Amino acid sequence: MRVLVVGAGATGGYFGARLAASGRDVTFLVRPARAARLAEAGLSVRSPLGDVRIEAPTTVTAAAIPGPFDLVLLSCKAYDLAGALDDVAPAVGPDTMVLPILNGMAHLDALDARFGRDRVLGGSCAIAATLSPEGAIVQMTELHALTFGERDGTRSERVARVAAVMEGAGFTARLSETILLEMWEKWVFLATLAAGTCLMRAPIGDIVAAPGGREAMLGLLEECLSIAKAAGEAPREKFVETSRGTLTAAGSGFTASMLRDIEKGARIEADHIVGDLLARGRAADPDGAWPSLATAYTHLKAYESRRGRERG
Repeated sequence: MRVLVVGAGATGGYFGARLAASGRDVTFLVRPARAARLAEAGLSVRSPLGDVRIEAPTTVTAAAIPGPFDLVLLSCKAYDLAGALDDVAPAVGPDTMVLPILNGMAHLDALDARFGRDRVLGGSCAIAATLSPEGAIVQMTELHALTFGERDGTRSERVARVAAVMEGAGFTARLSETILLEMWEKWVFLATLAAGTCLMRAPIGDIVAAPGGREAMLGLLEECLSIAKAAGEAPREKFVETSRGTLTAAGSGFTASMLRDIEKGARIEADHIVGDLLARGRAADPDGAWPSLATAYTHLKAYESRRGRERG
């Protein structure tokens, strides 16, 4: 199976490097500058589970994609999605599977509109990784999971082929028959975490140590859960209980990556993670109210407005 990994950043680059190191046929779609750097220095992963180095990764730029691939692994920030769709279009043929591992759900609508729903799988990943100043991928914890499946829950022959490619590739890979529900569950958790830690400018432990902090986090979670339920994707009770514990853990240093981006003055996925959840809630229940989530969204958009103004 020919696999095209869109980008060679912290997330896509990590899973792509593991696949390539395991002997899979992997090509990285990158910008010309990144291609030149990879040709010179290779692709390196520094990991607590063992380092990986691909001396000469196969790369291609958008202007030179050599026809359709079997599988396109799409991981990019939501604000880069439109450009990524244009770049990857020549790689998507009649039998190509597109496996996105973005957060939220809005990207599925965009992918369906561009390539057709039948080509787009559901997907989710869990990894904490970043790029070092010299361009190496640094895995910060041992968590490295990639979950995928047909959106209708079937175990098709094609998704079984994806599972075979992922198996034994050096990370946790799982074929799910409930991938849409799992994507919603992750979205509910991430939206709560991002809204809470960004609004309070603090990790979970500091928030719950403050007066009303625990109640604030649980209130945000309940608002996000209510939107998922209104959309017909009610999270499972085990997920809810685990989330409550994680989001109120005393002494926890856990934050959303969105907070880390704000602290660096970087771009954020305010619309994709929080704004779209609110929009779906209002579409499902026009009379509904999610005051804490709405306040958090206003906060994030104010940050974006100020960032844009200060950068001219």
